[in-house]
Amino acid sequence: MTARKTPYVLDRAPVFSWYRDHNGLIYTSGHAAVDVDSLHIDRGDLVSETRATLNNLRRTLEAAGSSLEKVLKVTVYLTDMGQYNAFNAVYATYFPGSRPPARTCVEVSRLPFNFKVEIEVIAAT
Repeated sequence: MTARKTPYVLDRAPVFSWYRDHNGLIYTSGHAAVDVDSLHIDRGDLVSETRATLNNLRRTLEAAGSSLEKVLKVTVYLTDMGQYNAFNAVYATYFPGSRPPARTCVEVSRLPFNFKVEIEVIAAT
């Protein structure tokens, strides 16, 4: 097997919106380690994918007039619940404090492009 010499990029724009707003709330699509502007895929270990995913969510929320500080609900999809503690360690740095958003975390058998984590949020504007 040979290493890929060029970064992997989605060959076309997704068939969904990165976010939609309605009645003062922002609903994001599931985000993974895909740059929301360049569509560059940044796969790695769970920690690096989680950071990339949360950074992408931050950018989407800011474009929508919101922020991570205004996130109300988070849904997390992990392909390996054995990585739950590693995920939480990164997650806590993005949602510090005594009142983090409500959250659901579920294990799934597979995610698109073999990502290890996908996250969607609902945030206030």
